Amino acid sequence: MTALASAEVIIVGGGLHGCSAALHLARAGVGAIVVEKNYVGRHASGVNAGGVRTLARHDAEIPLALAALELWHRIGDLVDDDCGFECHGQLRVAENDGEAASLRERAARLRALGYAHERWIERDELFARVPALSRHCVGALVAERDGAALPYRTTWAFRRKAEALGQRFFEGTRVHGVGRADGAWNVETSAGRLTGRVLVNCAGAWANAVCTQLGEPVPLEPIAPMMLVTLRMPHFLDPVVLGTGRPLSFKQTQEGTVLIGGGRRAKVECDAETTELDFRELALSAQTVRDLFPVMREATIHRGWAGIEARMPDDIPVIGPSAVTPDAFHAFGFSAHGFALGPIVGRITADLITRGATELPIAPFAIGRFLPA
Repeated sequence: MTALASAEVIIVGGGLHGCSAALHLARAGVGAIVVEKNYVGRHASGVNAGGVRTLARHDAEIPLALAALELWHRIGDLVDDDCGFECHGQLRVAENDGEAASLRERAARLRALGYAHERWIERDELFARVPALSRHCVGALVAERDGAALPYRTTWAFRRKAEALGQRFFEGTRVHGVGRADGAWNVETSAGRLTGRVLVNCAGAWANAVCTQLGEPVPLEPIAPMMLVTLRMPHFLDPVVLGTGRPLSFKQTQEGTVLIGGGRRAKVECDAETTELDFRELALSAQTVRDLFPVMREATIHRGWAGIEARMPDDIPVIGPSAVTPDAFHAFGFSAHGFALGPIVGRITADLITRGATELPIAPFAIGRFLPA
């Protein structure tokens, strides 16, 4: 196959994590090529809810989420764009005493682990923060410094900054195979061969194809979380609201539209890159919203969509080096909650490539947890 280009690092996948890795490598003085089968931000990175969340994270993700949050609060310094980031906090609401007990227990457990970013609030403070919330709710966990950003704008901000620093992007270019020879990676694509010393797998729902070629296949499940958006409404909500007993992610944008998510899934055809909305599940989302926010009974749904991404069996990602092949690294499988981690995972990946280490604890995310002992 015709040689197309070469760089020190070849990154497969042009979502936020691939663009972030490219940017952080550029800041470290390492050249990279990002190869993307569609266009940057085509799938999960461009169409998710945009939550910037430390709240309700898996314990293993908390150190990464807190480190990422520090980057989000100065995101303009990193990418020359504020990415639409707003910090109004996030709340995880309890609708009954049982949910309240579980949230209080979580807050106490995190305090015992040394974390103070989640705090229980009682009804009075909850309704002062969210006056539109239904009065049957009994309290909430709050993460004050959490917020939300615009996912497509964010992904493109990372891409533009990486390009400005010299990184190259090949869009509309499919990877057909990867192989290693003489200490270098050969990536065969629809446009020609890319070569590099290091390979980074940020291929999202398609990452297992790369893993399989490396000899370390994983039980990745393609999923398609659904979103709804309303027409504009008068302002009634600042923080992002999450459910506890019922799946919900709920926020009002600067323009007044309301985004409704929470992880209910569309049907997905990964090879065809298509999704089919499940209207029964969307009706459950709508009912949850009506129950929690009476004002939403007058809302008009404008449209719905779903983006394809990867879920792992334990609902936490794969981050780190290949377990079987030198000079190969992974960052995929973010299981519907990877957007907020994008800035820090790119830095982790760059640190592993340039320094062979990271100061953040990534052992729980090793790909080896899915490989035979």
